[in-house]
Amino acid sequence: MAKTTNTNYDLVVFGATSFVGQILTRYLFETYGVGQSVNWAIAGRSSHKLEGVKGELGHKAKELPVILADVSDQGSLEALCGQTRAVISTVGPYALYGEPMVQACVRSGTDYCDLTGEVQWIRKMIERYEEEAKSSGARIVHCCGFDSIPSDLGVWYLQQQAEETFGAPCKDVRMRVKAAKGGLSGGTVASMINIAKEAGSDPALRKELANPFSICPPEHRSQTRQPSLKTAEFDKTFQVWLAPFVMGAINTRIVHRSNALQEARYGKEFTYDEAMMTGRGLKGRASAYAMTAALGTFFTASAIKPTRWVVEKLVPKPGEGPSPEEQRTGFFDIRFVGRTEDGKTMITKVTGDRDPGYGSTAKMLGEAGMCLAFDVPADKPGGFWTPASLLDGDLQKRLTEKAGLTFEVVETR
Repeated sequence: MAKTTNTNYDLVVFGATSFVGQILTRYLFETYGVGQSVNWAIAGRSSHKLEGVKGELGHKAKELPVILADVSDQGSLEALCGQTRAVISTVGPYALYGEPMVQACVRSGTDYCDLTGEVQWIRKMIERYEEEAKSSGARIVHCCGFDSIPSDLGVWYLQQQAEETFGAPCKDVRMRVKAAKGGLSGGTVASMINIAKEAGSDPALRKELANPFSICPPEHRSQTRQPSLKTAEFDKTFQVWLAPFVMGAINTRIVHRSNALQEARYGKEFTYDEAMMTGRGLKGRASAYAMTAALGTFFTASAIKPTRWVVEKLVPKPGEGPSPEEQRTGFFDIRFVGRTEDGKTMITKVTGDRDPGYGSTAKMLGEAGMCLAFDVPADKPGGFWTPASLLDGDLQKRLTEKAGLTFEVVETR
């Protein structure tokens, strides 16, 4: 099919009644209003719940259009795609519920973004639909939340600065989460449990999840061993202890795909890893080991049926998550250390003014959707892109002007 044209809407939020969908809807409403410069709508399977979302926004939202669509009804998804230039999907876990909308967008040539962090599902979508997306013109952009926009655009920004300052990109980049505050959502936990469940019963999937180039084009590989923090470690650059970062597994894959889609702009032997700072001295060391053990226990217990139910009892359920106050007072501060081939060093930082998983993620996801609808050139080809490779500076500008993110150079030497 040809790319969708002459549509009613610039943007449709699919899954507006989900936890993050409601936050996203409020953000778009407060930022862009209804029926003004942006024509947008909300969509989902329950008319009653969608009207409830509108009701929470107040009487000024009464003209916000509603579209009924369900992942079990492909015709309804295709009808939705026929009405809009871009779709933002919050319907997860994506490995369970995400494919029908991706398929509908690909076949109609409709641009699409989401906030998945499920690398095994992304791999399947690329394998099944990339050629068709290239043909239809649909630009598909996964991972437009905290995983992986700060990492992906953070590396892109550092490399921009390195090229301007040093005349060359950084061959090696390390991302470190300096500080973050925010609660977990049940939807995120459900996705993590599903990944552990699938990997626990599939040796081939476990091998794929260990491959840092698993979603890169087959020809893009590196001979250099990629760093991957598996346990507590001391970081000499920042003089702090580190623990594995739970989102590093997806973020590193997105960053490597961005490098590949930019024709190895960061270098063919580019190396990248992520970790979380836990502090200095004995306290930092103890925290690093405790965090490592907790992550290992969670994924091991989630992978085994007899203990999975215990995990599911203890964690938030889908639809549950941080309170509005927790979202408002949350934040994140992440640092990037880049080193060029000849040893020059640059340190940059990316910060966000809401909790990373939901308050900030909703704003990032919303602006990614706006970027798809308004900023991407019409002649940019269809296919499976990443935030940095497709949205790059346009998205960074939107995030700094509207979504509370900052990108700064901290130090060069």
